[in-house]
Amino acid sequence: MNVELATPDFAAIKARQHAVWASGDYAVIGTTLQIVGENLCEAVDLRAGETVLDVAAGNGNATLAAARRFGRVTSTDYVAALLDRGRQRAAAEGAEVAFREADAEALPFPDASFDVVLSSFGVMFTPDQETAAREMARVLKPGGRIGLANWTPDGFIGQLFKVIGRHVPPPPGVKPPALWGTEARLRELFPGHRVSVTPRQFQFRYRSAEHWLEVFRTWYGPTHRAFAALDAKGQAALTAEVLDLLAKSNRGGSTLVVPSDYVDAVIRGA
Repeated sequence: MNVELATPDFAAIKARQHAVWASGDYAVIGTTLQIVGENLCEAVDLRAGETVLDVAAGNGNATLAAARRFGRVTSTDYVAALLDRGRQRAAAEGAEVAFREADAEALPFPDASFDVVLSSFGVMFTPDQETAAREMARVLKPGGRIGLANWTPDGFIGQLFKVIGRHVPPPPGVKPPALWGTEARLRELFPGHRVSVTPRQFQFRYRSAEHWLEVFRTWYGPTHRAFAALDAKGQAALTAEVLDLLAKSNRGGSTLVVPSDYVDAVIRGA
């Protein structure tokens, strides 16, 4: 017996995701991840003068890293408030960056517009993964490079998403974002391209597990909205499970130092 699976309502899912990322203030978290943007620009061997597109840029970690290397950068996100935070950071550094509100699944640029396309923990969260990948490949010049920093399924953040998903299930039919952190999935998403993947770790450094949870519950959209969707009993259960994950992952002794696996992926166009 063949069972036909319904196509997910990507428009409705995207609207909900927009509300998630617009909640809290991702910039509070994003600034702590700046080193990831720096490493990503080195991974793609970014050259001064190259045209660079940062997709789902958030508050601009990869954007600023590329601008510091004198790339000609366009920073995009579909949350206007996050772009505003990126503008503030660029202005503080005197960096010349173009900012534009844009959907990663429908980039408003002609084919073959950019030498380098970047995304740091951004495009991996798009609901329609295939369309987002095609859009990045479409705007890339022949011989250009796509650079992605993506959390892995088995690293700390990948495990956190699984914990949250047990309490607040994700929309049916949508592939897990952390699949972007696997070479096999990237090869599926970018057929005909050369894909190289470098394993990396980011260290979350906080005063304690409770401090980490306070910051992420307040400011990080997915965690913020997950707690808001639960009653008091559900919030207590989620708190206990997250704190247990943090305790098991902590290598910092009296403070919190939690390594989280991610990959730098470089995808080279034909």
